[in-house]
Amino acid sequence: MSPRQINLKDIRPEISSTTINDDMSSDEWFQNSVLRPVIKLQNDLLIVVFKNYIVKHKSVFYDLTLEKRIDYIENAIHKDMKFRNSVKGMIIGLFTVEEYSMYTQNSSALNKRMMNIVKERLLSQIQLFEKPELLAAV
Repeated sequence: MSPRQINLKDIRPEISSTTINDDMSSDEWFQNSVLRPVIKLQNDLLIVVFKNYIVKHKSVFYDLTLEKRIDYIENAIHKDMKFRNSVKGMIIGLFTVEEYSMYTQNSSALNKRMMNIVKERLLSQIQLFEKPELLAAV
């Protein structure tokens, strides 16, 4: 194994609740052994990137109801291709060469899995996307 491959695998968090067995499909195996750990590793970056996305889109997110905020996140992930591709790059960039080769064999289905995991991660942390309060001068 190359040093890059070893280092990438070493920095990924282990997810104890993830099941990996011989009966699962190759897509499910890839999701559980590669996508979930990489996305978990990138969680802090994904949060900051989404906060920046909110600001770049005139902060309308902050004026929305909870239900509309959920829709906003789903639309950003599934319909804004520029944002979607940026997020995919943050995840794919942490694949090993071997994992990337596996990814390219069924990238369409794996992209759906990837974006759904990212969406669920953002939704589960929606409280982090509250409007930052400005400090008042005393």
